[in-house]
Amino acid sequence: MSKPIIGELKSSPVITRYPHNPVLAPKDVPYAPALVFNAGVAKFQGRYVMVFRNDYGDPVNKTLLPGSTTNLGLAFSDDGIKWDVQPGPCFGLNDDEIVRTYDPRLTVMDGRCYLCFAVDTKHGVRGGIAVTDDFINFEVISMSAPDNRNMVLFPEKIGGKYVRLERPFPVYSRGGQDRFDIWISDSPDLKYWGNTGLLLAVEQVPFANDKLGPAAPPIKTDKGWLTTFHAVDIDPSRGKNGWETTWKKRYCAGIMLLDLENPHKIIGAYQEPLLAPETVYEKDEGFRTNVIFPGGMILEDNGEVKIYYGAADTVECLATAHVDDLVALCLKK
Repeated sequence: MSKPIIGELKSSPVITRYPHNPVLAPKDVPYAPALVFNAGVAKFQGRYVMVFRNDYGDPVNKTLLPGSTTNLGLAFSDDGIKWDVQPGPCFGLNDDEIVRTYDPRLTVMDGRCYLCFAVDTKHGVRGGIAVTDDFINFEVISMSAPDNRNMVLFPEKIGGKYVRLERPFPVYSRGGQDRFDIWISDSPDLKYWGNTGLLLAVEQVPFANDKLGPAAPPIKTDKGWLTTFHAVDIDPSRGKNGWETTWKKRYCAGIMLLDLENPHKIIGAYQEPLLAPETVYEKDEGFRTNVIFPGGMILEDNGEVKIYYGAADTVECLATAHVDDLVALCLKK
Protein backbone atom coordinates (compact mmCIF):
# COMPACT_ATOMS: atom_id res chain seq x y z
CA MET A 1 0.00 0.00 0.00
CA SER A 2 1.45 3.37 -1.02
CA LYS A 3 1.82 6.07 1.60
CA PRO A 4 0.77 9.67 0.99
CA ILE A 5 3.69 12.00 0.26
CA ILE A 6 4.19 14.61 2.97
CA GLY A 7 6.07 17.30 1.01
CA GLU A 8 8.26 20.13 2.34
CA LEU A 9 8.58 20.58 6.09
CA LYS A 10 10.12 23.38 8.16
CA SER A 11 11.22 23.77 11.75
CA SER A 12 9.21 25.86 14.19
CA PRO A 13 10.43 29.48 14.45
CA VAL A 14 10.66 29.13 18.26
CA ILE A 15 13.68 26.83 17.80
CA THR A 16 17.25 28.15 17.57
CA ARG A 17 20.03 25.85 16.42
CA TYR A 18 23.38 26.28 18.13
CA PRO A 19 25.37 28.26 15.53
CA HIS A 20 28.48 26.11 15.90
CA ASN A 21 26.78 22.73 15.50
CA PRO A 22 27.69 19.94 15.80
CA VAL A 23 28.56 19.89 19.50
CA LEU A 24 30.08 16.42 19.12
CA ALA A 25 31.48 14.74 16.02
CA PRO A 26 33.57 11.63 15.29
CA LYS A 27 36.74 13.76 15.18
CA ASP A 28 36.19 14.67 18.84
CA VAL A 29 36.25 11.04 20.03
CA PRO A 30 39.73 9.56 20.64
CA TYR A 31 38.90 5.95 19.78
CA ALA A 32 37.92 6.74 16.17
CA PRO A 33 34.28 5.88 15.55
CA ALA A 34 32.91 6.69 12.10
CA LEU A 35 29.62 8.06 13.46
CA VAL A 36 28.69 9.73 16.78
CA PHE A 37 24.99 10.43 17.34
CA ASN A 38 21.67 9.78 19.16
CA ALA A 39 22.97 10.77 22.58
CA GLY A 40 21.21 10.81 25.90
CA VAL A 41 22.00 13.94 27.92
CA ALA A 42 21.22 14.90 31.53
CA LYS A 43 22.38 17.07 34.39
CA PHE A 44 23.87 14.81 37.06
CA GLN A 45 26.00 15.55 40.13
CA GLY A 46 26.52 19.18 39.19
CA ARG A 47 27.52 18.80 35.54
CA TYR A 48 26.14 17.80 32.18
CA VAL A 49 26.67 14.20 31.12
CA MET A 50 26.28 12.77 27.63
CA VAL A 51 26.16 9.10 26.67
CA PHE A 52 26.40 8.82 22.90
CA ARG A 53 26.23 6.13 20.26
CA ASN A 54 29.38 5.14 18.36
CA ASP A 55 29.29 3.27 15.07
CA TYR A 56 32.52 2.15 13.43
CA GLY A 57 33.68 1.96 9.83
CA ASP A 58 35.38 3.87 7.03
CA PRO A 59 33.91 7.37 6.50
CA VAL A 60 36.16 7.99 3.47
CA ASN A 61 34.72 5.03 1.57
CA LYS A 62 31.37 5.43 3.35
CA THR A 63 31.12 1.94 4.75
CA LEU A 64 30.40 0.54 8.21
CA LEU A 65 32.00 -2.51 9.76
CA PRO A 66 29.70 -5.54 9.85
CA GLY A 67 28.64 -7.29 13.03
CA SER A 68 29.19 -5.95 16.52
CA THR A 69 30.19 -2.39 15.66
CA THR A 70 28.31 -0.19 18.11
CA ASN A 71 28.89 0.88 21.71
CA LEU A 72 28.19 3.86 23.97
CA GLY A 73 30.66 6.68 24.67
CA LEU A 74 30.77 9.15 27.55
CA ALA A 75 31.42 12.89 27.83
CA PHE A 76 31.05 15.56 30.52
CA SER A 77 30.50 19.31 30.26
CA ASP A 78 30.27 22.36 32.48
CA ASP A 79 28.07 24.33 30.09
CA GLY A 80 26.30 21.75 27.92
CA ILE A 81 28.18 22.95 24.83
CA LYS A 82 31.87 22.07 25.15
CA TRP A 83 32.35 18.39 25.94
CA ASP A 84 35.19 16.49 27.58
CA VAL A 85 35.08 13.09 25.91
CA GLN A 86 36.30 10.21 28.05
CA PRO A 87 39.07 7.96 26.68
CA GLY A 88 36.96 4.87 26.01
CA PRO A 89 33.38 3.60 25.65
CA CYS A 90 31.41 3.36 28.90
CA PHE A 91 28.76 0.73 28.16
CA GLY A 92 27.88 -2.07 25.78
CA LEU A 93 26.39 -5.53 26.06
CA ASN A 94 27.83 -8.21 23.78
CA ASP A 95 27.56 -11.96 24.19
CA ASP A 96 26.50 -15.01 22.19
CA GLU A 97 22.99 -13.57 21.90
CA ILE A 98 23.41 -9.77 21.95
CA VAL A 99 24.92 -8.26 18.81
CA ARG A 100 25.17 -4.58 19.74
CA THR A 101 24.02 -1.86 22.17
CA TYR A 102 22.83 1.56 20.99
CA ASP A 103 20.54 4.63 21.26
CA PRO A 104 20.93 5.64 24.93
CA ARG A 105 18.55 7.83 26.95
CA LEU A 106 19.36 9.29 30.38
CA THR A 107 16.91 10.06 33.19
CA VAL A 108 17.91 11.24 36.66
CA MET A 109 15.69 10.07 39.53
CA ASP A 110 16.31 10.19 43.27
CA GLY A 111 19.99 11.01 42.84
CA ARG A 112 20.74 8.14 40.45
CA CYS A 113 21.10 8.11 36.67
CA TYR A 114 19.05 5.61 34.67
CA LEU A 115 20.10 4.52 31.20
CA CYS A 116 17.58 3.25 28.69
CA PHE A 117 19.15 1.51 25.73
CA ALA A 118 18.43 -0.80 22.81
CA VAL A 119 20.11 -4.05 21.87
CA ASP A 120 19.99 -6.02 18.66
CA THR A 121 19.94 -9.73 19.39
CA LYS A 122 19.87 -12.83 17.23
CA HIS A 123 16.18 -13.13 18.06
CA GLY A 124 14.91 -9.57 17.89
CA VAL A 125 15.32 -6.03 19.16
CA ARG A 126 15.06 -5.48 22.93
CA GLY A 127 14.96 -2.43 25.15
CA GLY A 128 16.79 -2.30 28.45
CA ILE A 129 17.05 -0.19 31.58
CA ALA A 130 20.23 0.13 33.64
CA VAL A 131 21.25 2.36 36.54
CA THR A 132 24.59 3.90 37.43
CA ASP A 133 26.05 6.27 40.00
CA ASP A 134 29.44 6.81 38.35
CA PHE A 135 29.18 5.78 34.65
CA ILE A 136 31.71 3.08 35.37
CA ASN A 137 29.49 0.49 37.00
CA PHE A 138 26.07 -0.23 35.52
CA GLU A 139 23.38 -2.51 36.90
CA VAL A 140 20.95 -3.80 34.27
CA ILE A 141 17.49 -3.77 35.86
CA SER A 142 15.25 -5.05 33.08
CA MET A 143 15.15 -6.14 29.45
CA SER A 144 12.01 -6.21 27.31
CA ALA A 145 10.76 -8.99 25.12
CA PRO A 146 11.31 -8.51 21.36
CA ASP A 147 10.53 -6.38 19.53
CA ASN A 148 10.60 -3.13 21.48
CA ARG A 149 12.93 -0.14 21.85
CA ASN A 150 13.17 3.70 21.99
CA MET A 151 12.32 3.51 25.68
CA VAL A 152 12.42 6.66 27.81
CA LEU A 153 11.69 7.05 31.51
CA PHE A 154 9.78 9.88 33.14
CA PRO A 155 11.95 11.60 35.79
CA GLU A 156 9.66 10.78 38.73
CA LYS A 157 6.97 8.33 39.77
CA ILE A 158 3.42 9.20 38.76
CA GLY A 159 0.65 7.80 40.91
CA GLY A 160 3.22 5.70 42.73
CA LYS A 161 4.46 4.03 39.53
CA TYR A 162 7.44 4.43 37.25
CA VAL A 163 6.36 5.36 33.73
CA ARG A 164 8.04 4.89 30.37
CA LEU A 165 7.33 5.56 26.72
CA GLU A 166 8.26 2.88 24.19
CA ARG A 167 7.97 1.86 20.56
CA PRO A 168 7.05 -1.78 19.87
CA PHE A 169 7.14 -3.25 16.35
CA PRO A 170 3.67 -4.73 15.63
CA VAL A 171 4.33 -5.73 12.02
CA TYR A 172 1.61 -8.39 11.79
CA SER A 173 -1.20 -6.21 13.13
CA ARG A 174 -0.07 -3.13 11.21
CA GLY A 175 -0.19 -4.66 7.75
CA GLY A 176 3.28 -6.20 7.52
CA GLN A 177 5.08 -2.88 7.04
CA ASP A 178 6.51 0.07 8.98
CA ARG A 179 3.59 1.49 10.92
CA PHE A 180 4.94 1.90 14.43
CA ASP A 181 3.44 4.03 17.18
CA ILE A 182 4.22 5.39 20.67
CA TRP A 183 3.00 3.35 23.63
CA ILE A 184 3.12 3.97 27.39
CA SER A 185 3.60 1.52 30.27
CA ASP A 186 4.13 1.69 34.01
CA SER A 187 5.92 -0.38 36.63
CA PRO A 188 6.12 -0.72 40.42
CA ASP A 189 9.85 -1.43 40.37
CA LEU A 190 11.37 -0.65 36.91
CA LYS A 191 11.55 -4.39 36.28
CA TYR A 192 8.01 -5.59 35.61
CA TRP A 193 6.07 -3.46 33.14
CA GLY A 194 2.36 -3.41 32.30
CA ASN A 195 -0.79 -1.28 32.07
CA THR A 196 0.35 -0.69 28.50
CA GLY A 197 -1.65 1.58 26.22
CA LEU A 198 -1.38 3.32 22.89
CA LEU A 199 -0.35 6.96 23.36
CA LEU A 200 0.15 8.41 19.88
CA ALA A 201 -0.39 6.75 16.49
CA VAL A 202 1.18 7.53 13.12
CA GLU A 203 -2.14 8.59 11.63
CA GLN A 204 -2.50 11.29 14.31
CA VAL A 205 0.65 13.11 13.16
CA PRO A 206 0.29 15.12 9.91
CA PHE A 207 4.04 15.04 9.18
CA ALA A 208 4.45 11.25 9.51
CA ASN A 209 3.41 8.48 7.14
CA ASP A 210 5.76 5.70 8.26
CA LYS A 211 6.39 5.48 12.02
CA LEU A 212 6.74 7.31 15.32
CA GLY A 213 8.81 6.79 18.43
CA PRO A 214 9.76 8.43 21.72
CA ALA A 215 12.66 10.88 21.64
CA ALA A 216 14.08 12.63 24.73
CA PRO A 217 12.76 11.80 28.20
CA PRO A 218 9.93 14.18 29.15
CA ILE A 219 10.49 17.29 31.26
CA LYS A 220 8.03 18.55 33.85
CA THR A 221 6.32 21.93 33.45
CA ASP A 222 3.39 23.43 35.34
CA LYS A 223 1.20 22.76 32.28
CA GLY A 224 2.17 19.11 31.78
CA TRP A 225 4.93 16.74 30.73
CA LEU A 226 6.69 18.31 27.74
CA THR A 227 7.52 15.38 25.50
CA THR A 228 9.40 15.12 22.21
CA PHE A 229 9.01 12.33 19.69
CA HIS A 230 10.50 11.39 16.34
CA ALA A 231 8.22 11.23 13.31
CA VAL A 232 9.20 9.53 10.06
CA ASP A 233 7.89 9.99 6.55
CA ILE A 234 8.97 8.10 3.46
CA ASP A 235 9.05 9.28 -0.15
CA PRO A 236 10.08 6.80 -2.89
CA SER A 237 11.42 9.64 -5.04
CA ARG A 238 14.16 10.64 -2.59
CA GLY A 239 16.80 8.34 -4.05
CA LYS A 240 20.11 7.52 -2.36
CA ASN A 241 20.71 10.27 0.23
CA GLY A 242 23.59 8.91 2.27
CA TRP A 243 25.98 6.00 2.45
CA GLU A 244 23.37 3.33 1.83
CA THR A 245 22.19 2.19 -1.58
CA THR A 246 18.85 3.90 -0.98
CA TRP A 247 17.56 6.07 1.85
CA LYS A 248 14.08 7.43 1.28
CA LYS A 249 13.05 8.37 4.82
CA ARG A 250 13.03 11.70 6.66
CA TYR A 251 13.10 11.99 10.47
CA CYS A 252 11.66 15.08 12.17
CA ALA A 253 11.14 15.98 15.82
CA GLY A 254 7.65 16.58 17.14
CA ILE A 255 6.44 17.81 20.52
CA MET A 256 3.41 17.15 22.71
CA LEU A 257 2.18 17.84 26.24
CA LEU A 258 0.99 15.03 28.52
CA ASP A 259 -1.16 15.34 31.62
CA LEU A 260 0.90 15.57 34.81
CA GLU A 261 -1.19 13.07 36.78
CA ASN A 262 -2.29 10.86 33.88
CA PRO A 263 0.40 10.80 31.18
CA HIS A 264 -1.75 8.43 29.12
CA LYS A 265 -3.69 11.62 28.25
CA ILE A 266 -2.34 14.01 25.59
CA ILE A 267 -3.28 17.58 26.48
CA GLY A 268 -2.03 18.92 23.16
CA ALA A 269 0.36 18.17 20.32
CA TYR A 270 1.95 20.58 17.86
CA GLN A 271 0.65 19.70 14.39
CA GLU A 272 3.88 20.65 12.60
CA PRO A 273 7.50 19.60 13.16
CA LEU A 274 9.41 21.15 16.02
CA LEU A 275 12.61 20.41 14.09
CA ALA A 276 12.82 19.37 10.44
CA PRO A 277 16.05 18.69 8.50
CA GLU A 278 17.17 21.99 6.96
CA THR A 279 20.90 22.48 7.48
CA VAL A 280 23.79 20.94 5.56
CA TYR A 281 24.71 18.67 8.48
CA GLU A 282 21.09 17.44 8.74
CA LYS A 283 20.03 16.97 5.13
CA ASP A 284 23.08 16.96 2.83
CA GLU A 285 25.96 15.23 4.59
CA GLY A 286 26.33 12.03 6.57
CA PHE A 287 25.40 8.38 6.82
CA ARG A 288 21.64 8.86 6.46
CA THR A 289 20.60 12.32 5.38
CA ASN A 290 17.33 14.03 6.31
CA VAL A 291 17.49 12.75 9.88
CA ILE A 292 16.86 14.58 13.16
CA PHE A 293 16.64 12.35 16.23
CA PRO A 294 16.34 14.01 19.69
CA GLY A 295 17.63 12.03 22.65
CA GLY A 296 18.15 14.59 25.42
CA MET A 297 16.20 17.58 26.73
CA ILE A 298 17.19 19.76 29.69
CA LEU A 299 15.13 22.54 31.28
CA GLU A 300 17.40 25.27 32.66
CA ASP A 301 16.55 27.56 35.58
CA ASN A 302 16.05 30.52 33.23
CA GLY A 303 13.41 28.66 31.19
CA GLU A 304 15.71 27.74 28.33
CA VAL A 305 15.29 24.18 27.03
CA LYS A 306 18.33 22.50 25.53
CA ILE A 307 17.41 19.82 22.99
CA TYR A 308 20.20 17.46 21.92
CA TYR A 309 19.71 15.54 18.70
CA GLY A 310 21.52 13.28 16.31
CA ALA A 311 21.84 14.71 12.79
CA ALA A 312 22.09 12.51 9.69
CA ASP A 313 23.01 9.58 11.98
CA THR A 314 26.50 11.10 11.99
CA VAL A 315 26.95 13.94 14.53
CA GLU A 316 25.36 15.25 17.73
CA CYS A 317 23.78 18.71 17.69
CA LEU A 318 22.03 21.22 19.94
CA ALA A 319 18.96 23.42 19.58
CA THR A 320 17.30 25.67 22.15
CA ALA A 321 13.90 27.24 22.83
CA HIS A 322 12.08 28.79 25.76
CA VAL A 323 9.90 26.39 27.69
CA ASP A 324 6.87 28.72 27.48
CA ASP A 325 7.13 28.80 23.69
CA LEU A 326 7.29 25.00 23.52
CA VAL A 327 4.24 24.63 25.76
CA ALA A 328 2.39 27.21 23.66
CA LEU A 329 3.10 25.19 20.50
CA CYS A 330 1.50 22.13 22.08
CA LEU A 331 -1.60 24.09 23.12
CA LYS A 332 -1.92 25.90 19.78
CA LYS A 333 -5.37 25.48 18.24
